[in-house]
Amino acid sequence: MAEAKPRVLVVDDDPDLLDLVQRSLSAYGFDVQTHTSALGVSNIVRASEPDFVLIDVNFPALKGDKVVGLARQYAPPGTRFILYSASDEAKLRSLAIASGADGYISKSVQGADLAQKLNAMRLKPRPASSNRNPSPVES
Repeated sequence: MAEAKPRVLVVDDDPDLLDLVQRSLSAYGFDVQTHTSALGVSNIVRASEPDFVLIDVNFPALKGDKVVGLARQYAPPGTRFILYSASDEAKLRSLAIASGADGYISKSVQGADLAQKLNAMRLKPRPASSNRNPSPVES
């Protein structure tokens, strides 16, 4: 029996980026769902139970780093929340720590590199919340 495709929810207000990420990750065997707003993410996470939530931090209504704490309440224990932003690395790391995200990835990482980083993260056990020290998602 074939292993289930890893499920990824990508949340960003840039439809072109969402299309690019969806097409590229789908080509590498991921089941990708997209959403264009920070609002409603908790409901989508509860309904779709993704393995990963890649979320931008710059939304006008509700910042992505705030959504992590809200959505985590409705996510299965294994769901990894990753801040996915063009912000500089120091800011992204700080936001990941403050929000309880499992890691962060720059939006400059695309295609095969993004798929490789997610696959590598999927193989690592998720640390207990008290030991969480978000870092760039590495392959």
